[in-house]
Amino acid sequence: MKQKGSDYVAESWSELSDILFADSWNSQISRYRSDFAYRGVADKSYGLETSFIRLCGNNKNLEYHLIRNFQKYAPLEDVKRASSIWHWITLAQHHGLPTRLLDWTYSPFVALHFATVETDKYDKDAAIWCVDYVAVNKMLPPPLIDVMNDVGSNAFTIGMLDRALGGGIDDIKEYDKLSSDLVLFFEPPSIDERIVNQFAFFSVMSDPTRDLNNWLADHPHLFKRIIIPSELKWEVRDKLDQANMTERVLFPGLDGLTRWLSRHYLPKNNTNL
Repeated sequence: MKQKGSDYVAESWSELSDILFADSWNSQISRYRSDFAYRGVADKSYGLETSFIRLCGNNKNLEYHLIRNFQKYAPLEDVKRASSIWHWITLAQHHGLPTRLLDWTYSPFVALHFATVETDKYDKDAAIWCVDYVAVNKMLPPPLIDVMNDVGSNAFTIGMLDRALGGGIDDIKEYDKLSSDLVLFFEPPSIDERIVNQFAFFSVMSDPTRDLNNWLADHPHLFKRIIIPSELKWEVRDKLDQANMTERVLFPGLDGLTRWLSRHYLPKNNTNL
């Protein structure tokens, strides 16, 4: 294993596993419980920009219009189940609307899947971003930290966010008013099997145009990045497939099934390697 700053380069499957689960022992409960949120990217040059930043840049006023119209045109069954702005923005992110949310997972193997699923990028080193979400959430000011301490949780739920900030479409501004430099991690409701199987949760900044890369650069003790060299990708991918960590499981339904089969039976000489 090589280390340079916050980057750890895994040179084998065993090294990769060791780095992913390093520091996961919790002596208070005598169990292995990692404090990290994981995000896998197929190319290590990819940062942590949200879909909203990629679409709208610095035009933060467009966030309100995107969410307002998403609510306006959503099918009635979704209107009935979306209880607050935090539920709405989760639902929007889940279905592809650009939002200020960034997808993470509690599972290092789910992150590995997303780092190795794009076979057209097997000539690129991949990366797993690992952020100490427990420490990040403990940095939050009142009323957020008050609710977290009262509940005794390490991550927020939508109900906890509603309790601290309110749930109306304008109440996300209450979060923004606390500071322009906040990050929190929260768990979505179990909208469908995809959310559940991906062990998903989200980060959200208190400014829709803020880039988490810049925030982490100011807090280097809160994250690490694991680099997966391109020459290791095939081995990682094959072992994940054998462990049933595939599109068929993470995207339940016929679309996930066809994506898995198309990749699984792709001849190696049909990739760019």
